[in-house]
Amino acid sequence: MLPVCSSAQFSFRIAVSQWMSEMRFAALLECLHAHDPLADEITLFTSETHPPLPLEIIAARTAVLTERMPLVRAAGFRTGINVLGTIGHHEENLSHSLTGDYTPMCDLQGTTCQGALCPNDAAVRDYIRELYTLIAAARPDYIWVDDDIRLAGHWPIHAGCFCDHCVERFAHEHGVRHTRDSLRIAFDTAPLDERLALRRAWLSHNRTTIARVLALIERTVHAVCPGLPLGFMTGERFFEGYDFARWAAVLAGPDTAPVIWRPGGGFYDDHTPAGLYEKSHDIGRQIANLPPTVISIQSEIENFPYQSLRKSAQITTAEVAAHMAAGCTGAALNILTMQDEPLEEYHPLLRRLQATRPFYDLLARTFGRSPAQGLFQAWNLDSSITAGVDDGWLPGTSVNQHAAQELFELGLPAAYRHADAQVTLLAGDSPLAFSDEALLQILSGGVYLDGTALRRLRQRGCAEYLGFDEESQVMQDCLEQFTDHPLNGHYAGYRRDARQSCFWPGPASILTARDPHAEPLARPIDYADHPWGACCLGVYENRLGGRMCVAGYAPWTLVQSLAKSVQMKALMRWLSRDTLAVSVESYHKIQLWARQCTPGVPAVAVMNISHDTADGVIIRLRTRATSLCMTTMACQETLVPCQARDGVFGLFCLPELPAWSMVLLTTEQER
Repeated sequence: MLPVCSSAQFSFRIAVSQWMSEMRFAALLECLHAHDPLADEITLFTSETHPPLPLEIIAARTAVLTERMPLVRAAGFRTGINVLGTIGHHEENLSHSLTGDYTPMCDLQGTTCQGALCPNDAAVRDYIRELYTLIAAARPDYIWVDDDIRLAGHWPIHAGCFCDHCVERFAHEHGVRHTRDSLRIAFDTAPLDERLALRRAWLSHNRTTIARVLALIERTVHAVCPGLPLGFMTGERFFEGYDFARWAAVLAGPDTAPVIWRPGGGFYDDHTPAGLYEKSHDIGRQIANLPPTVISIQSEIENFPYQSLRKSAQITTAEVAAHMAAGCTGAALNILTMQDEPLEEYHPLLRRLQATRPFYDLLARTFGRSPAQGLFQAWNLDSSITAGVDDGWLPGTSVNQHAAQELFELGLPAAYRHADAQVTLLAGDSPLAFSDEALLQILSGGVYLDGTALRRLRQRGCAEYLGFDEESQVMQDCLEQFTDHPLNGHYAGYRRDARQSCFWPGPASILTARDPHAEPLARPIDYADHPWGACCLGVYENRLGGRMCVAGYAPWTLVQSLAKSVQMKALMRWLSRDTLAVSVESYHKIQLWARQCTPGVPAVAVMNISHDTADGVIIRLRTRATSLCMTTMACQETLVPCQARDGVFGLFCLPELPAWSMVLLTTEQER
């Protein structure tokens, strides 16, 4: 039974400069109180810069915090402390930060980050113990551990830690002795199976490293304040091993104290607004494996460096909603100034958030901790081993999880776990991260895969389930022409040009059928309509019962023409065997999240991610309901009747959706 949320949880993260001054802090509380109901919690940062601080500075600041927090409680808010630097983030303000005999974070080349410390150094662990003893002694209502507890992204290095402490600990844990240099060589040049096994062992080491730090924090805090809730901020943590379920259990400790979570990622301005929902998908993955006991999940909403013109109120309020649609139950708002600008500058944004708070509460009540269902871009805790598999693991530890973004922009819903997949998307080298058993399970369902994934699956012995082989590759002047297959609808003969030669280079896979039941949906041609081969896109149903679509030509990009969007939606419906909960039938740029709040009863968040008003959006929903309740972000309700039926689906035409706005669709059963 999934936990139920009665309302959203909202907090403000407050800079040191705003709480250190008694007068400024009083003005801040007055400002936040004037915008009730919005915040539930006021969280106070320990630092405004990113390396760890000397303990004497922490002691002085916690002395002030013990005076400030009672004022927050008296104003009607819960209050806690956000420890910005435990091991540190980056090189910044080094002359006023922690110094001493501490080992800095070190990369594979031996380069160090002086603003981040090795989490396996005994001296660093002693510092962490004293740091959190001071923080807990201030008696906050909760403590947040910031996202410096990570191993990648500590500039100027990319990924650590490969200092002598860590290399020695790895040898002790895994019985494999290496130097830093021999590790670097083996990660990239050993035979493929050995290379992947060594990378997988290093991820296991990384998971344990993070768990040891969190266990130290848990023991330290709960020795002073038994049962105190601990929170952890995360981002995408592929290189760290993405072991969120284990880390949440570690933070809960033996007495299972409450754990809260703050998933995040970089989206600081609205210059590139697609970053909003890309971050939502990052956050969806971060939430996917959290245990159901973690109920308060507050997305990071960060408008750093807090200059109001860089990110509009419209985008900020939409961002909160999108992250909640992806799985959060609230938000942590880091949107107020670090400097002495007048707080009135932020009133328009605060008023907008305040007015939208009832909608956020509705999202929390409706969705709770239910999972998103739809298209799953395949990943697991070992996905980082596939990054740079042929051309170097480090630097290059990121895993491209935005390959499918254009598919989602067509109005196809995202899922973040295989358990919730109605179609699985296999991009690039991703099959290498999965066991043979897991691959067979994936190939027993609906799968959309590209040419590289086809080759990797063949390497893994799965050729018989795919229906196609790669005959050759074409590097330029290739187009895709639709066949008269029923999945192409009225668009037989349509030509799609991905401008492979000059603008978006990449190989086109020419496919041949290895089974007579494999069916081509498109053939590769040149600019004179001469064929490069028989097929570049095809479908196949294998003996496991799985439905495959192999896409050899620009599988993830430039799929947003009308003809291609119609084909892709028909494909996903076929691959899912009509289990896809929802899709956008019309030609609009819409982001969807479908959540099964009760079995067989979907609720859907619909966001217009175009700069244009969306008129005539038609939703194809797997429901027998004769009408839907549509609730806007202003909490205005409209009854939307079913216009037509298509088998198990109803078609519903929505009223106008303003740009960058969301509506929630529910049935009478959910209300």
